[in-house]
Amino acid sequence: MNIEGLIARANEEATVVSSQEPDWQREANQRGLWAPARALLGSIRAYQRHAASSNRLARIPRMIAVLRHRFWSAVTGADIPLNCRLGGGLLLPHPNGVVIHPGAVVGPNCLIFQQVTIGAGTTPGLPRIGGHVDIGAGAKILGGVTIGDHAKIGANAVVLQDVPAGATAVGIPARLLHPDATLPAKIAA
Repeated sequence: MNIEGLIARANEEATVVSSQEPDWQREANQRGLWAPARALLGSIRAYQRHAASSNRLARIPRMIAVLRHRFWSAVTGADIPLNCRLGGGLLLPHPNGVVIHPGAVVGPNCLIFQQVTIGAGTTPGLPRIGGHVDIGAGAKILGGVTIGDHAKIGANAVVLQDVPAGATAVGIPARLLHPDATLPAKIAA
């Protein structure tokens, strides 16, 4: 089979990542695999599961989840609070330096690289990230902005305004990348 056939076959088999339905396999921790980011997310999920319980015995697993979270936060160097609102299927390939404000909302199946900050800025409110959003290394999403589903945020971008669904934002401050060119919309126009 030639290369074109292999590419066509791979495209047929490729599944589209949902922006609504979380894919929990993306953050499932596999036994015997060194995956600190997945362990960190697992501790957050365990805490949230036990914090919602009114059972008095749930205090013990909740305390264990807190200890696990502290350990994995130190290992990864990430600042992701236990009470943050994360959609399922979150991927953190390199969690070092990731900071997420506890009031920010991150949708399902997002991909967040290292040194990303999602938090308060000069504008009131907190970021709302849609489903299946890819956020490049070093990006900052600040203030009451909304990032639409399937959007992409470039590395080191500073997002201070809303990004529509499916758009790509790059630069400081972030501008939308023109869909017909490889240059930012402001320059291409």
